[in-house]
Amino acid sequence: MARRAVAVGVGRYLPARIVSNAELEKSLDTSDEWIRTRSGIERRHIAEGKETTSWMGAEAAKQALAYAKLDVGDIDAIILATSTADLTFPSAATLIQAELGMTHGFAFDVQAVCAGFVYAMTTANLMILSSQAERVLVIGSETFSKIMDWTDRSTCVLFGDGAGAVVLESQEEAATSSGIIATDLRSDGRYSELLYVDGGVSTQMTGYLRMNGGQVFRHAIEKLADTAETALQKAGLTADDVDWLVPHQANIRIIHGTARKLNVPTERILVTVQDHGNTSAASIPLALSVGVESGCIKSGDILLTEAIGGGLAWGSVILRW
Repeated sequence: MARRAVAVGVGRYLPARIVSNAELEKSLDTSDEWIRTRSGIERRHIAEGKETTSWMGAEAAKQALAYAKLDVGDIDAIILATSTADLTFPSAATLIQAELGMTHGFAFDVQAVCAGFVYAMTTANLMILSSQAERVLVIGSETFSKIMDWTDRSTCVLFGDGAGAVVLESQEEAATSSGIIATDLRSDGRYSELLYVDGGVSTQMTGYLRMNGGQVFRHAIEKLADTAETALQKAGLTADDVDWLVPHQANIRIIHGTARKLNVPTERILVTVQDHGNTSAASIPLALSVGVESGCIKSGDILLTEAIGGGLAWGSVILRW
């Protein structure tokens, strides 16, 4: 019996502390105009105290479960997309599992930086199609503020913290038109030095995020458009069929540049980057939650999500809401 992985719940969490561009002007050689013009970002949320990656992920998951009218007992698996886990091990996903009171099933992290959520959604989709799981909590949660060099104005103004979650449920394909239609994943390690953290466990160094912004920008538009076009072809769709482009919320120029290359008009792009900056793997589920809650995303809408991050790793997911 053919199955579909259908999104039945969404949720999000943003830290209480909001840092505006004006606040960054006080400690950096930057300006609100410079940040807005180059990134579209107006403010970002910064995690403090108990707001760890796992805690925020659990809060977003609770919202998604409530939206879906499900209990944690209904969930078979948790897949967390993150590059900023609380600890080296165990996985932050298992910490979320404990926070939710889930003592069955399984949980694990996926690390593909900003592309992490499309990787996690693709993994969850395959688990549902293979009957490994009936319902999967797919979460993106990040505390990128912890790996920022707060003296580097070219990077620290771009990132923020937050979490988003989606509940995917197995449904009979014959009974629904909703669900994930096509996915496409890519990576190319030759470009690892364009976006990376200059430290880690095996190097015994405390690292900070480093980025060649110009090169990342160039690769992003080309590679995002390519993966999106491939996914559309797999789905038997064109850009005209897309109701909403829900991109990784990294930079407004990348978002608009990719949309132009795909011929998706501005009015069909869901943009939230101004409110939380680049939250890496959390940005797509954050945007999905905002889109559903605001009423922009409606049942039956075709959504195209795409993201690129360090690795370089990139990919896309097409689903009908």
